[in-house]
Amino acid sequence: MKKIRIGMVCPYGWDTPGGVQTHIRDLTEHLIEEGHHVSVLAPVTDDSIQHEDYLVNAGKPVSIPVNGSVARVIFGPIASSRAKQWIASGDFDLLHLHEPAIPSLSLLACSAAEGPLVGTFHVSTPKKKAIYAIGPILEPIVEKLTARIAVSELARDTLKDHFETDAVVIPNGIDGQKYANAKISEKFSGDYTVGFIGRFEEPRKGLKVLIDSLPIVARFIPNVKYLIAGPGESKDFVKEIDPQLRNRIQFVGRLTDEEKESFLKSVKIYVAPNTGGESFGIILTEALSAGTAVVASDIPAFKAVLENGEAGALFINEDSKDLAKTLISLLKDNENRETLASNGKLSAQKYDWQVVAEQIENIYEMAIAGGQRVTLASENKFWSRR
Repeated sequence: MKKIRIGMVCPYGWDTPGGVQTHIRDLTEHLIEEGHHVSVLAPVTDDSIQHEDYLVNAGKPVSIPVNGSVARVIFGPIASSRAKQWIASGDFDLLHLHEPAIPSLSLLACSAAEGPLVGTFHVSTPKKKAIYAIGPILEPIVEKLTARIAVSELARDTLKDHFETDAVVIPNGIDGQKYANAKISEKFSGDYTVGFIGRFEEPRKGLKVLIDSLPIVARFIPNVKYLIAGPGESKDFVKEIDPQLRNRIQFVGRLTDEEKESFLKSVKIYVAPNTGGESFGIILTEALSAGTAVVASDIPAFKAVLENGEAGALFINEDSKDLAKTLISLLKDNENRETLASNGKLSAQKYDWQVVAEQIENIYEMAIAGGQRVTLASENKFWSRR
């Protein structure tokens, strides 16, 4: 497609680890490599750190509980004013708004703009009364979008259930070669290493489920090593572990991007024990691309990514005993584990940015086909549509 000017809006704190932020960052950098101009508007927690040249700071986010997690978002008149200034000065051909139907920067940008608007919906949530209560406010936003993308069938179903509208399913993308070509690190490797990456403070990430499996796994595989990466306080978890097993678990802290790639490449098995609230599972596709065997809870999003167990092993959600059984089986059977890893790596090819970005660019072409550009909307004109 022709080279265009894209305004990308991230609803969550840019410097907070998360799948949506990773998706937006990688998509932006891929589009820039393709020759497009991309500017990203996002909340930033720590503005003393040097960030990417394409990033525009919308202000500091606040933490709110959402869907069993904690979202760091920005909302209100100051954020709205900054979004309007960014739109007015950007001369964009198109805006790409992520999660425009939650109280966030994307919703503010969508309400402030007219022209080609593409929305990507990442979240999967069941029907809730609270959603219906604010539905009349959010429906004009969703209707205003020129095109809608859902990252999974679950996210698409959420959009249909809450707003009675549809979307094209385009999954989250990854740079598969980056993980496939990552260096194996001695500190993350070993014959019986099991890896986990996640935020400790969020119970839905399932770290407790994984740790509770350790006594059983260690009984059958004494040399097993659990490597736990991510931000958070490990003391609460360590004190609950049998002192005789504490040397079987190591908290390695928050990883850089390069360390994360090496981590996923080096461990024998990557485990995603998330208990719910996921609409996709980008960490699974990253581990699969690295050629590592993946074990995940059988929540719908993970079953879809792992092709019902063909691309990775599944265990019963929140069942530490079943997780232990699955880990023991794979750690003892090198041939089965390597076959599973090979199947997963092949399956992950459809998530590579070379494939995914082309699908997104096709949506962009459709959205800008009318020849309009992004402009500031009349506030009265927008709200009169309610």
